[in-house]
This record gives sequence, C-alpha cells and structure tokens, in this order.
Amino acid sequence: MTEEKENGFLDDIDESEEELELEEDVLSFPDIDVVLKERDQLKDRLLRAFAETENLRKRSERDRRDAEVYGGTRLARDLLSVQDNLERALENIDDDLRKEHSSLTEGLELTLRELLSVFEKHKIVSVAPAIGDKFNPKLHQAMFEAPVPNTTKGSIIQVMATGFAIGDRLLRAAQVGVSSNPSKVAPIKEEAEG
Repeated sequence: MTEEKENGFLDDIDESEEELELEEDVLSFPDIDVVLKERDQLKDRLLRAFAETENLRKRSERDRRDAEVYGGTRLARDLLSVQDNLERALENIDDDLRKEHSSLTEGLELTLRELLSVFEKHKIVSVAPAIGDKFNPKLHQAMFEAPVPNTTKGSIIQVMATGFAIGDRLLRAAQVGVSSNPSKVAPIKEEAEG
C-alpha cells in the first residue's frame, strides 16, 4: 500500500515535469533585438508625451497671461470715446462758464482723472506724440499731410487725438497731421509789361 502511494506520488512528478517543458516551449525568449527596438519605441513615445505635456503647460500659461493683460481690450476700446468726449468737453468750457459752474467742471475733471487712473491700473497707456516728433506708422495715423515751412518731411505738425496701447498692442493710433516736404517754389518772375 505504501508502494502505491509512492508510485502515485512519482506519477505526479512526471506530469509536473512534462507541464514545465510545455510552459518553457510557450515562454521561449524573444529575440533581444526585437525587445530593444520595442523599448526604444516606447521610450520615444514617452519622451514625446512629456514634451507635448510641457508645451501644453507653457501654451496655457501664455494664454492665461495674455487673457489677463488683453482680456479687457474691447471694453477699453469702447471707453476711449468716453475719454475723448470728456477731454473735448473740458477744452470747450470757457472761463466764464468755468466760474459759473465750477462744481460741474470739477466733476468732469475728476471723472476724467478717474478714467485715466483706471486705464493706468489696467496697463493702458497713452500714445501722445509731441509736435515735431517723427511720424511712426506703427503708433500714429496720419489724418492729413500739409507742406509747412521750417519742418522736415514726416514730422508731426498737429495732434488731433491721443492714441492708446494696452501692453504691447495698440488700441488706437494717435491721430496726427504730418508735414510733407515743402517743395522749393521758384520765385515768380514779374513780366515786364511792354
């Protein structure tokens, strides 16, 4: 009886060895070159995914900064006409009216100062060229051109409206008059009547 148990036990070992041989055939080692190629491909894909993630992070950071600086561009453009109208109103108030309605005039001045303060807070700066400055088409809009004596061609002779920029973008160009180079006029010859 003990021999049967021992023989049965040995039969199990023989079956286990056969199963291991079959598993070794199934689990045969792949070619090392194939494994290295697959590893390199996976590494390349991983590096590309990291690079794409980093680019996306940088792009979203740049978009966030742009939105912060330039988000109110449309509103700022609309408010420029309010600023223009306040300046025109203050320029057209004569001294008598200023004395009669000093509180109204003061209110207009305070409103204009507050609007300019809000512009400054949101990085909206004025582009105010001086007379005699060189015309810059990136910052100025020529409203007219006229030959003015004692000026050089392309110099600003009149500022009609102040321009504004937000960050490094122009909201509105300064509206200016530009000097054209005065051509030398030949002296008029008097004709002798005869």
